[in-house]
Amino acid sequence: MIQLVSFYIFASIVIASAAMVIFARNPVHSVLWLIVAFFNAAGLMVLIGAEFIAMLLVIVYVGAVAVLFLFVVMMLDIDFAELRAGFVKNVPLGLLLAVVLAAELVLGIGAYQAGAVTLGTPETGAATVSATVPNIEAIGGLLYSKYVFMFETAGLILLVAMVGAIVLTHRKSHGTRGQSISSQVQRRPEDATRNVNQPVGQGIEL
Repeated sequence: MIQLVSFYIFASIVIASAAMVIFARNPVHSVLWLIVAFFNAAGLMVLIGAEFIAMLLVIVYVGAVAVLFLFVVMMLDIDFAELRAGFVKNVPLGLLLAVVLAAELVLGIGAYQAGAVTLGTPETGAATVSATVPNIEAIGGLLYSKYVFMFETAGLILLVAMVGAIVLTHRKSHGTRGQSISSQVQRRPEDATRNVNQPVGQGIEL
């Protein structure tokens, strides 16, 4: 019973927050409602036993993507009047996309009601995962055994992309000296400060 109640609570909040993402006038509020939707979607994943997907939703989407959206929206100087003008201009295209998405939903529901899709049979001798094994352990065992080379290749590609982004965005300063750690450590206090007995009412010598 508690699972059913939890499902309806999480699903209702996800739908309501997704609607608020669209209808909120302030972009910052839209991002905050998006974070609420991600958290409740993670709750739905926990209910079906996919705790790994729930963890990814919280760590990756909430902790990285949504926060990045929030910082970008807050740092950009957005002209809301221009955005509203562009919205009115693109209404026909938006309506066309809405019709296409609605047709896809109707097609998907019709295909679902027509019957389940017949999946392929597993390979001969394929290892089966016990139902008692947690899905995180099963995914980890699969990644680090059968797909270990592809997993390491993906990590290498991400490393190359990170290094390339750093190289492309790094700018060397011209006309300024670099920081000398040794000269800073060897500097004496009398070279850094000066004690002055300043008379009252005569100002400060710059």
